[in-house]
Amino acid sequence: MSNHANDNEMPFIQHLLELRERLLKMVLAVVVILLVLMPFANDLFTFLAKPLLRFLPAGVELIAVDPASPFFTPLKLTAVLSIFLAMPVILYHFWTFVAPGLYQHEKQLTLPLLIVSVLLFYIGALFAYYIVLPLVFGFMVSTTPEGTTMMPDISKYLDFVLALFFAFGIAFQVPVITVVLVWMDIITPEWLVEKRRHIIVLAFIVGMVLTPPDVISQFLLAVPMWLLFEVGLVFARFLKTKKVAYERAADASESGE
Repeated sequence: MSNHANDNEMPFIQHLLELRERLLKMVLAVVVILLVLMPFANDLFTFLAKPLLRFLPAGVELIAVDPASPFFTPLKLTAVLSIFLAMPVILYHFWTFVAPGLYQHEKQLTLPLLIVSVLLFYIGALFAYYIVLPLVFGFMVSTTPEGTTMMPDISKYLDFVLALFFAFGIAFQVPVITVVLVWMDIITPEWLVEKRRHIIVLAFIVGMVLTPPDVISQFLLAVPMWLLFEVGLVFARFLKTKKVAYERAADASESGE
């Protein structure tokens, strides 16, 4: 009986050891990138601050209220950026760990979705940096009351920008979310078509919440979300058709046996 218990425990222990090894490799990748970027931490923060600095009056700069902020704020940015840049390595180890437990048709869907999800997150963050942040800060500076000098704290600025990056990165996951929900039979493409008008309205509500109260910035978030939904709907229909065909073929094969 003890031999039988050992047979059951060994695979579980091996999985835990493999998981630990892969987690260590993920952490190592992040640490290596962090060490490489550390000498450029201040330059990276200066680059991140450009969308705001370009709108501030001449001679006005960001300030550091906390004495430790000049050190820890660029370090925090570098750490977050290191995780972003290490995502391909993290994705690889995650995939190689879970792939053996997936069916063939699940493998064909899961890996592309993981890759597309990471790419869309990057695109969303870049969209926020190059398109949204200039609009946001341009609006904020233009609405600053007369007699008031806008001098943001570097720590608060970083938190604000990272929050926007995450918000847009998540918002750009609309195609992936659409495909996954349809693939899992939680919703159907027909239901999405029926609710398209509500989804478009929801996209503009999200744009209104995540951006300043001006039509341009709301439009720049809502329209990409709407278009990404339409892209996700097209792929969801295609994958749904493939899934139905696969299930029918599997049923026919089982019936033949």
